[in-house]
Amino acid sequence: MSEIGEGTGEPYPAVLEARPDEPLNRWLWIVKWFLLIPHFVILLFLWIGVILATIGAWFAILFTGRYPRGIFDYNLGVFRWTWRVSYYGYSALATDRYPPFSRQPESDYPATLDVEYQEEHSRLSAFGRIVLAIPQLMIVGIYEGGGAGATVGAGHGWEFAVPSLGLINTLVLIVGFALLFTTRYPRGLYNFLLGLNRWLFRVTVYVALMTDRYPPFRLDAGPVEPNPPAGLLTAQE
Repeated sequence: MSEIGEGTGEPYPAVLEARPDEPLNRWLWIVKWFLLIPHFVILLFLWIGVILATIGAWFAILFTGRYPRGIFDYNLGVFRWTWRVSYYGYSALATDRYPPFSRQPESDYPATLDVEYQEEHSRLSAFGRIVLAIPQLMIVGIYEGGGAGATVGAGHGWEFAVPSLGLINTLVLIVGFALLFTTRYPRGLYNFLLGLNRWLFRVTVYVALMTDRYPPFRLDAGPVEPNPPAGLLTAQE
């Protein structure tokens, strides 16, 4: 298993990057959930499409050994849209620029994402993908969070489930209070959050069958990929 820290390993065929976007409004993060409702509604349907498209890609790989380019482009577009919303919203809180309603690259936005197209795929790897991804899914599940963390009032005639915040949400909440009281985004937290989001994105790309390359057990912290594949869109372009 690779050491967790600043990554210097082989390039992964998926690039998630961002540019620090300051200054940030100290109050805006409190209402971003409301401002993002239109995005959430649209992305709900787009992600249903991702699930159905990925199932179609799975059958295509099993029968032909190839990943249809149309499905690849659709999934990549939804991932790009999602990353921009996440960067503006509660996976990073790192920009006040409202994300565009677009599946296109949008290289002028401070959060970019790209994946190297792999046409030919291993049928065997696709067939057992979910099983192969279990260790990675367990790790990202820890810091992505979700579910009820504790029950208050049990045995007293009333119960209230307290949601469990994942590591990303907890760190973003700390960032929010830092902005509120200092107007500054802690750079160490920024780098760490970008690393967590990058790991999550790599696992998502792998589960969506868009690459056969297994995601590294490595936290590549910081706004840019340490060794991006040639030809992919980066935030510095």
